[in-house]
Amino acid sequence: MKHLLKMNDLTREELYHILDVADELKAAQKASGTPHLLEGKSVALMFSKTSTRTRTSFEVGVYQLGGLGSYMNAATELQAARGEPLRDTARVLGRYYDCIVWRTYRQRDLEELAEYAGVPVINGLTDYAHPCQVLADLMTIRERRGDLAGQKLCFVGDGNNMANSLIVGGLLAGMQVTCVCPPAYRPAADVLMFAHKYGSAFTLLHDPREGVRDADVVVTAVWNNTVGEEETERRMRDFQGYQLTNQLLQGAKPDAMVLHCLPAHRGEEISNAVFEDHADEIFTEAENRLHVQKAVLSILLAGK
Repeated sequence: MKHLLKMNDLTREELYHILDVADELKAAQKASGTPHLLEGKSVALMFSKTSTRTRTSFEVGVYQLGGLGSYMNAATELQAARGEPLRDTARVLGRYYDCIVWRTYRQRDLEELAEYAGVPVINGLTDYAHPCQVLADLMTIRERRGDLAGQKLCFVGDGNNMANSLIVGGLLAGMQVTCVCPPAYRPAADVLMFAHKYGSAFTLLHDPREGVRDADVVVTAVWNNTVGEEETERRMRDFQGYQLTNQLLQGAKPDAMVLHCLPAHRGEEISNAVFEDHADEIFTEAENRLHVQKAVLSILLAGK
C-alpha cells in the first residue's frame, strides 16, 4: 500500500491488516499509550473543507504516535488558493513532509497530488470517497459482532462518497451489502461495476423497507448538505421515506447496529430517537477514526 486514496485501491488482505493494526493500537492506547512509531516523522494536514472528526483525530493520532502534524487551511493559507499549480504544491510539500493528508473536493485533484508528492497521501474525504470513515465503520462492526464476513450491511441515503466507500469496503470484507437510494442518487458507475463482480453479495434498491429487511447493520449519512432553498426542498421531496426511524428499523434484525459518520441532521436522514438509541455505537464509530488512521499512518510510514 503506497497511498490510501480510495477503498478500491485496497486488497482484502490490506483492509484486514489495517483493522488488525487498529485493534492493536487501540488496545495499547487504552493500556499504556501508543508506541512512538512516527518519531521524527512529519505529516501535512491539508484541509480545503471544514472538519471536526477528520482534523482532530489526525492531529491527535499523529501526536500519540510521536510525530508532528501540521494543520493548514488549503483554501486560504496556501499559495494554491492564489493560483499555484497543484503539482507544484505537491512537489514542495513532499520535500518537507513524510506524508500528506488532504480533505478536498475532487478525487482527481487528490490523485494528482499523490502523483507528484513523492510521499504517501491519505484521503481525508473527497466528493467521491471517504475511506478513513469506512475503515472506522468496519472496525466498529467487527468489535461488536466479532466478524465481518456474512454480516448484512445496508446503507440508506445518497449514493455519494460514503455509499461508494461502504459498498467497496463491505464487499472486500466479505459482507452482504445493500445500497438503498432514490433513482437519481445512485452510487458512482465504477463502484457499481466493482460491485457487479460480487454477484448476489450486492444489491441496489430504492425501497428502504426492503433494503433494511434482516439487516445486521444499517448505515446512513447526511443527504441534505446543500446550499440553497430550492435544492434543499428538492432533496426533502426526493428522500421522503429514507429517514431511519424506529418504524423502518422494525424490519432489521432486533439487535441491528445503526451507524452514522456524523454530523447528523436529526429529523432528516435519522430520527432523534434512533440516534440516541444507538449513540454508543455511533460515537464508538467516531472514536475509531483515531485508531484506524493511526494504523494507516503506521503502515505507510513505519512499515507496521
